[in-house]
Amino acid sequence: MNEKKLKIINENLREKSPEEIVEWALEKSKRPIITTNFRPYESALLHLVSQKKKNIKIIWCDTGYNTLQTYKHAEDLIKRLELNIHLYVPKQTVAYRNSVMGIPTLEDKNHELFTKQVKLEPFRRAMEEHQPDIWFTNLRKGQTAFRNTIDIVSKDTNGVLKISPFYHWSDEELDSYLLERNIPNEFTYFDPTKVENNRECGLHN
Repeated sequence: MNEKKLKIINENLREKSPEEIVEWALEKSKRPIITTNFRPYESALLHLVSQKKKNIKIIWCDTGYNTLQTYKHAEDLIKRLELNIHLYVPKQTVAYRNSVMGIPTLEDKNHELFTKQVKLEPFRRAMEEHQPDIWFTNLRKGQTAFRNTIDIVSKDTNGVLKISPFYHWSDEELDSYLLERNIPNEFTYFDPTKVENNRECGLHN
């Protein structure tokens, strides 16, 4: 799909609701997945898509560095929404990595290796195993400079269509969505690879 066609699709979807966007994407998909790390507002995406397609594959690449609250939140959502989780973890344990490099800063020469070990390698393994044609994410405009350049529908480097149903929604709109449906949120999420909140970790850029 070329950029011109993507632009037309996004123009057509801009006035659609997240529910309509998900329905549109699922109609075109044979191997859809959702990716999640259970960060804030991920529960809205998990609820919306899993209600439209029961048992959809949900890829969770757990770095091993999540907070206790995030792990409890994940367990609650998995049970509450009956999520079909496919878990991927780094090949090295946190204990081993802590002993040789800890959590490197952006200036540390080990930061690139650290990011590859805890996030990029497990993610690439998951994508190779599942070979999705549609990838649901909760990317939103305003999160990072890069995310401001994409739209509801974008492509990853391998040509997989990424669908961000809530791309144009604010935190306040998502708060209302979750409150109306009695779906929990969680704000103590920690990503050891990003260091800065407005920085990409490598999966999307």
